[in-house]
Amino acid sequence: MREIQIGMIGLGTVGSGVLKMIQDNEGKILNITGCRLHVKTIVVHNTSKRRQVPLWDTYLTNNFDELLNDPEIPIVVEVMGGIHPAKERIAALLKAKKHVVTANKNLIATDGPELTKLAADNGVDLVYEASVAGGIPILRTIANSFPADKILEVRGIVNGTTNYILTKMNADHLSYEKALKQAQDLGFAEADPTNDVAGFDAAYKMIILSQFSFGTRLTIDDLHVEGIENINREDIKQADAFGYIIKLIGIARRVKESVFAEVAPVLVPKGTPLATVNNERNAVMVTGQAVGDVLFYGPGAGGLPTANSVLSDIIAVTQNIATGTTGHQFNNYRQHYQSTSLDDICYRYYLSLTMKDVPGEMLRLTKIFADINASFLTIVQSSSTAGLAKLAIVTHSMTRRQLLDLQAAIDKSPHHSLQLKAAYKVLDK
Repeated sequence: MREIQIGMIGLGTVGSGVLKMIQDNEGKILNITGCRLHVKTIVVHNTSKRRQVPLWDTYLTNNFDELLNDPEIPIVVEVMGGIHPAKERIAALLKAKKHVVTANKNLIATDGPELTKLAADNGVDLVYEASVAGGIPILRTIANSFPADKILEVRGIVNGTTNYILTKMNADHLSYEKALKQAQDLGFAEADPTNDVAGFDAAYKMIILSQFSFGTRLTIDDLHVEGIENINREDIKQADAFGYIIKLIGIARRVKESVFAEVAPVLVPKGTPLATVNNERNAVMVTGQAVGDVLFYGPGAGGLPTANSVLSDIIAVTQNIATGTTGHQFNNYRQHYQSTSLDDICYRYYLSLTMKDVPGEMLRLTKIFADINASFLTIVQSSSTAGLAKLAIVTHSMTRRQLLDLQAAIDKSPHHSLQLKAAYKVLDK
């Protein structure tokens, strides 16, 4: 029996989950890999802090160099989060010929290619299954189960915080502010929730999913990113009346020879798979040319679900060490990225507008639609308040360029008599 020593950086919720799972599943891991895993050293900020998991013979230190320079430790797990100093520490570990497992989506999305090359140059593994959708094994599944199929689209709910908030706004009729406060009280949202509610967390995950699905290396600047901060109860109610539920959806899909990716609020038809994903759960739908739609559903965050994905990476690296097959990239798929023309991005849209409740304004709006060669399928006008009428519109399919032209024309309306409050995509399935 071979014993593999593990190092860790960070012992928060996920790190504690990893340590506990290694302790509790020693026999099964040994049966699968032929190796016993032992967490030898963990680098933490405060070594005297009380821990929620027994440490037994695991050594805590605040000195990273003790871990870096230990020749007995071949695998290191980074669960400290953030880009700096995580990037510098992972780079140092790779240069020291240590394999690295990380759940750091922000880092992988921004500096993954650089670190992947560094790992390849040093003949070691860099794996990061837990960086996307917590306990859902989506990355390895795409890499291993879709190699001969052409992925056409990957879309999903990949942020548990925003999904929880929107669920409470829809099901419990809470305001955005009250739903966010509830998410914070339950630990689903940070004290500063900006990264989640503004859509950036989901965008980083979509960048990584795009790498595995299409071989493209997107940056955050390549995506249109819109969060949920401006969604109000009126839009939630109107979407419900139209037969939809508003979700924050990440979408990446092939459009001709290019790739289109974005994160934004979307109207999803009731009864469809993504519409039924509630609270902090995540779901990713992969559409293959041959297999069609395949849905992956599960917990998107949390200590043990994320730790399970981390542990699967540790076991994969352990098996590579045992068979002498380390140094292969987690994702070998590479394609040139080509941005999508605004004329090729077509969706129906839900539009929320206000207009002065005076004769001629509806005609003005209709003319704007006619001028950009667009039309609407459904239009609902609510009662006038303070001289302003509220409109909710579902359009026929229109291009992104038409949408931008519509927004520009509305912004130029005399004395701002027309105002566009929201424009969300409408999915058909």
